[in-house]
Amino acid sequence: MARKWLGIALTGILASSLAACGGNNEGNASPSASGAPSGTGAASGSPAASPAASQAEPVKLNFWTPDRGATDHIKAEIARYNETNKDNIQVEVNIMAENYDQQLDIAFASNQAPDIVRVNGLPSLSVFVKKGYLEPLDDRLTPDMKERFGSLLREGVNQIGGKTYTLPNYGTTQRLIYNVELFEKAGIKEPPKTLQEMIDVAKKLTAAGKADGAYGIAGNLKSTGSGLRFADPIGMLSGMGSSGYDYKKGAFDFAQLKPIIEAYRQMKLDGSFIPGVEQLDIDPLRAQFAEGKIGMYVSTASEPLVYKNQFPAKIKWASALPPTIDGQQRGIVPVGNAGIFIGLSPKSEHKEEAWKFIEWMYSDEVLKSYQEDGVGISVVPSVLAKAGKPEINGIDGFMPTKFDAIIPPVPIVAIEGMGYQEALIKYILIGGDLDAVIKDLNARYNAALDKAKASGEVKAEPMPDFDLSQLQGTLAK
Repeated sequence: MARKWLGIALTGILASSLAACGGNNEGNASPSASGAPSGTGAASGSPAASPAASQAEPVKLNFWTPDRGATDHIKAEIARYNETNKDNIQVEVNIMAENYDQQLDIAFASNQAPDIVRVNGLPSLSVFVKKGYLEPLDDRLTPDMKERFGSLLREGVNQIGGKTYTLPNYGTTQRLIYNVELFEKAGIKEPPKTLQEMIDVAKKLTAAGKADGAYGIAGNLKSTGSGLRFADPIGMLSGMGSSGYDYKKGAFDFAQLKPIIEAYRQMKLDGSFIPGVEQLDIDPLRAQFAEGKIGMYVSTASEPLVYKNQFPAKIKWASALPPTIDGQQRGIVPVGNAGIFIGLSPKSEHKEEAWKFIEWMYSDEVLKSYQEDGVGISVVPSVLAKAGKPEINGIDGFMPTKFDAIIPPVPIVAIEGMGYQEALIKYILIGGDLDAVIKDLNARYNAALDKAKASGEVKAEPMPDFDLSQLQGTLAK
């Protein structure tokens, strides 16, 4: 069954910004550079514009996205479209700093919705569709688009109920990032291949670097949402499921993660973690790594751009495939946020024009620029065949290999009590009875899964023939 997957702030402040950025401005639009409203024409109740003025006035569209890391790239692409399109369309982009989903809620509720919506992760796809923030694209897809994206269209990834709401662009491959200079100082010739090697390497790195304030390993363990970013890359390359979900059983089984969590607990006991790791978010971690204070950690293809622009690295660093439990690569490394990109708002008053812009954004020429500018690694075969390698230090190690793949989605369930990331991070930091923690997580997550299945909100059936090794080679050979 695995084969079917192959190939793949405030309210006051916001209210004022919505008036300037909303797709349906209703007379509240802020002036544009030309003095005309930034909305869709004359405000309700205003005198009608003359035929000549109406003909000359461009159709203005609003595009909302939370992609702060790609700000410069997105603005450049939007400027290029505005300058070159022959359809008299002007697109305004609003790049959200935070609370993107909540701001969308307010925008749609107040009739200020954007025309084009960035889908911000797989959980957002199902939520956005349920709330009516996205319109199906199936009837608009051209034969060329169906051919280029067809092998990547998957239920729960970019489709809900058999309808397509967004298409793929890029994803983020995941690697072990390591401090080459500290490795050399400790006499370590290559990154660890097994969990035990990882434990041993972390101890040696700490011994070699401690006098200079450097330690063997780190993680953004302050975060209860992404603090376990190391677990899936290690676990899935070892052949396990994702986020504690067992595809074969069609149920959650967090015992899969036990060897990984125990290894990280051991590194905490060994003193290999940088002090204060329990208070580290990802950016402070990156800042410490850039200064040479961390030996290794697991993260995504965002890092090369981070160490070029945000935290210029003062050390020589590199990346490698993460270790596995026993050194055997029985599975794949999941490509994060792959299969999704932008979609069309059903509230747009200019759907045809919005679709022209969306179609342009999904062209190979535009999509390949995301990879070439280092924003992310393309998952679209036709783009991978054309796109050049970004001129960014460290990106080589993040380019797709046969071990990188898009995975089936994990059921999204509403649990009661502490989430699995928070519970397992707590064990890593302070210890306890891991078997009891896992038993509790299994009980609560599977109860929530059963409830979601009974209500029809989730479809999750056992896939007894599922084998992650069959996904090897689906993005690259």
